[in-house]
Amino acid sequence: MDYTVQQIAALTGLTPRTLRYYDAIGLLRPGRDAGNDYRLYGTQEVDRLEQILLYRSMGLPLREIQRLLDDPSLDRAAVLENQLRGLQAERDRLEAVIEAVACAVKTMRGEQTMTNSERFAQTRVQALAENEARYGAECRERYGEEAMTTYGQYTAGITEEQWREGELLSEEYLTLLRRAMEEGDPAGRTAQEACRLHRAWLEKCWGCPCSPRAQMTMKELYTQDPRFAAYYDGKVAIGCTAFFAEAIQVYCETM
Repeated sequence: MDYTVQQIAALTGLTPRTLRYYDAIGLLRPGRDAGNDYRLYGTQEVDRLEQILLYRSMGLPLREIQRLLDDPSLDRAAVLENQLRGLQAERDRLEAVIEAVACAVKTMRGEQTMTNSERFAQTRVQALAENEARYGAECRERYGEEAMTTYGQYTAGITEEQWREGELLSEEYLTLLRRAMEEGDPAGRTAQEACRLHRAWLEKCWGCPCSPRAQMTMKELYTQDPRFAAYYDGKVAIGCTAFFAEAIQVYCETM
């Protein structure tokens, strides 16, 4: 059975204008009625539209959807699996936020009291869920599923003391970085001590030793990924990312 634009619009909730736009950009090209040149959607077009709506519901941009549908070499099941993990992580994050807010409301109303350990447990769960939602799919693609599973098991089992130690190391090396930038010498004692604490912080985060090569890999990420530049330049000072990368280079070369 063939469907007109109006019929497809009624079935899917899309507007005729949207369907015509999909046709114009080549995302969904219907057939044409030989008698009046009206757009007609057959079985293949309806199936393709169903996939488009599925990908749209996951937040994928139209250009990416078209690439997925038109490239036969892509593993669509793997793409969906990555999206599923991201959606599950976002669900976990929202559940953690909901639980934290509900507990905060009860505490404010005097309906319950929370120990420091309970507060920490909520903070950790929420932080891990947020990290998974933001970076999980990207990290799995970069480092592999096994590495991410190992990291997840480690971070899920760390104690409050280990968590606090990591937070303290982060504050210390950022403070030293700020001071080192004021001194202006990436090879100076202050900058190199910041690099040493940075390496200790990585080891605390990863739960395993950080080799000079691994730290150099992080240095490359810092200079290549604008998110790191935004973080360090915003957290410390403009130009910190480039300064820190140079300091890490010196530090690793002298180890």
